[in-house]
Amino acid sequence: MNNFQINIYLSAIFALGLSIIFNYLIFTLTKNRIYQNNTEEVRLSKRNVPPLGGIAIALSFLLSVRLLGQADSNFITIGLFGVAIALLGVFDDFFNLNWKIKLFFQILFVSVPIALLNVFLNFESMIGLDLNNSLNIFISTLWIVLLINSINFIDNMDGLAVVITGGISIQIVMLTYIFSQNKLADISIILLFTMLGFFVFNFPPAKLYLGDSGSLFIGFLLGFISILFTWNNADNQILSYVISPIVLFFTIPLLDFFVIMHYRISNKLSPTTGGTDHISHRLLALGFSEKKVLFLFFIYSVINFLLIICFVMLEGWLSVFSFLIYIVQLIAMFNYLKKLKILS
Repeated sequence: MNNFQINIYLSAIFALGLSIIFNYLIFTLTKNRIYQNNTEEVRLSKRNVPPLGGIAIALSFLLSVRLLGQADSNFITIGLFGVAIALLGVFDDFFNLNWKIKLFFQILFVSVPIALLNVFLNFESMIGLDLNNSLNIFISTLWIVLLINSINFIDNMDGLAVVITGGISIQIVMLTYIFSQNKLADISIILLFTMLGFFVFNFPPAKLYLGDSGSLFIGFLLGFISILFTWNNADNQILSYVISPIVLFFTIPLLDFFVIMHYRISNKLSPTTGGTDHISHRLLALGFSEKKVLFLFFIYSVINFLLIICFVMLEGWLSVFSFLIYIVQLIAMFNYLKKLKILS
C-alpha cells in the first residue's frame, strides 16, 4: 500500500469524523430553537429542523483538504469562493433573499474564480471561434450556476440531496481514478465522506436540513470539479475540447430542474416559487414512501452511471450505441415524469 492510498484513507476517515462531530454539535446547540421557514422551498415535513447542516459540511471539507494537503493553491482559491457562496446560502436561509440578489452573487462567486484561474469548458474550440475565452467563461459560469440551482432544487425531501450528490461524487471518484485524475478523486472522496457524516442526521426523519448553505456549496464544488476534469481520449475530439463525461453524471438534478421548469412555465407560475412539483413529490403522489423514493433515485443513478461508463470505456459503435440509449431513456423519462400528477 503506497503513501497515496494511505493518505486517501486517512483523509476519508478524518473528513467523516469531523463532519459527524460538527453536525452533532450543531444539532445539540440548535435542536431546541424555533426555526421559521424563511425560504420559498416547500417541504412536506413541518417539524422544527435546523437548516444548518451545510455549515458543518463546508467546515469539514475545507479543514480536511487544508490540513491534509489535498488541494493546491488553485483549489484553495475555489474553496474560498465556495465559503462565500455558502455564506450566501446562510443569509438566504434566514432572510429569504430576493432571487435576483441570489443570482447576482452566484454569478459573481462563480465567474471570478473561473476568470482568475483560467479554467473553463472550452466551448470556443468546438465552434471554431477565438473570443479570448470570453464565451468560454460565460458558458462555464452558466453551467455551474445551473448546477448550483438544480442541486438546491432537489433538496426538498429528507436525505434526497445527499443521496443524489453523494452518488454523483462516487461516480466522479470512479471515473477520475480510471483516467488517473488522482487529485480530483481525492477531493471528491473528501466531499463524499463529509456528506456521509451529515447523512447520519439527514436520513428520514431528518434531525438537520442541508439548507441553502449546503446545497449551494456542494453544487459549486461539483460544478468546478466537472470543469477541472481533463478528458484525455484522443479519439473523440469534440469531447476532448469541450466537456468531460462528468457532465453527464448530473442527469438527475438537471432532469428535476427541467421537469419543474416545464410545469411552472406551462402553468404560468413563477419559476422561482417553491412547490410540490418536483420528481420526488410526484413519486410520493404515486404512493411511494420517502425511503422508497430515495431507493428509486439510487437505482436510476446506477443505471445512468453504467450507460455513461459504457459510453466512456467502449470504442466505436458500441460507445455510440451506449450514448444513444442514454439519450433515448433520458427523453422518455422526461416525457413520463412531466405527465405525473403533482403532490397536493
